[in-house]
Formats: sequence, C-alpha cells, structure tokens
Amino acid sequence: MHELSIVLSIIDGVTEEAELRGARGVSAVHLRLGALSGVVKPALLFAYDLACEGTLLQGSQLIVEESPMVVHCPACDADRTIESPQSFRCPFCGAYAANISRGHEIQVVAMELV
Repeated sequence: MHELSIVLSIIDGVTEEAELRGARGVSAVHLRLGALSGVVKPALLFAYDLACEGTLLQGSQLIVEESPMVVHCPACDADRTIESPQSFRCPFCGAYAANISRGHEIQVVAMELV
C-alpha cells in the first residue's frame, strides 16, 4: 500500500510548515490528486486517518480534489480534458494527443491551521 508512504510524506511536509508558522494544530489539508497518479483515494483517506494519530494533524480532515487528465492537442494547439485514460484523442477534433499536461499530480494545495 504505497498510499501510506504518500500520507507520511504529506504529514511530514505539513507538520514542518505548520511548525514554521507557529500553528497549534492543523484542521484540514487540501490535496490535488491527478487521475493518473496511481493513488487509490479510499486507501489514501484510510491511511491518513491512521497516520495522523499523535501528530499535529490528529483530527484533521484530508480534502481531496480530483484532477482530470489533460492532454495537449497538436492539431488544436490547446489543452483538452479527456474523460478516459484509454483514449488519447482530442474530444474537440479527434486528433491523437499523447502529450499529457496534467493528471499525474499529488499536490498539497492548502492547509488550514489552528
């Protein structure tokens, strides 16, 4: 379960930043999770709840924003959101678009400190 190692990294980074800012605790962590990240959201949430015990993040909420897969279409010269990783075709013109712009990210975008 690599979700646990991801959660431990998130906790380390958020704890370090919270301590730098003099926070007494963390009430929420906002995470952007790409469709191609390979992370199973329910497993991530489960691991988060367990790993936060005894830390500044104990009792905090992990709020996950799921980010779609975005490819760059060479024919349209534009970024396009695609629904399925099985189709690397531009939804606008149908051209093959294999250059992935977004969708792999696992990124802490915000945290709520107390």
